Amino acid sequence: MDIAALITWVVTALGGFYMLGTWIQRGGIRQQQSGTSRLPAPVIFGHFALAAIGLVVWIIYVVADQTALAWTAFGLLLPVALLGFVMLARWIPVYRERATAGPTPAATTAQVTEGTVPAERHFPLAVVLAHGLFAVVTLVLVLLTALGIGGS
Repeated sequence: MDIAALITWVVTALGGFYMLGTWIQRGGIRQQQSGTSRLPAPVIFGHFALAAIGLVVWIIYVVADQTALAWTAFGLLLPVALLGFVMLARWIPVYRERATAGPTPAATTAQVTEGTVPAERHFPLAVVLAHGLFAVVTLVLVLLTALGIGGS
């Protein structure tokens, strides 16, 4: 089960890297000053940093098979999940605005140029859903492994 958790964690991280790259590329950091982006940079980078540290701890656990490392990784995943839910709650209105607005392509280009479109509006729904689903599966697998359920 520890390898399954590792695989789901890596898949989750890939989706997260994609969204982080999209957010940065679309001006998310610059939008912090203007208030256009609804995702605060400290939340995004805190989520990323804790998840990355947790993944490193999990890799060490897989190699060393020390229960304390499994619990440490699980402990790191809890604030990662909390920050993820915060970002999801702040992203949903941005997604709904995109779904209901439907501006013309020329207006969209002008808005992007002016920086009035939140960077997170460019996250594909499928990536957001897959990232969240794999994150939940990872959390459950890490917890079950830490509890010693399912073998390691």
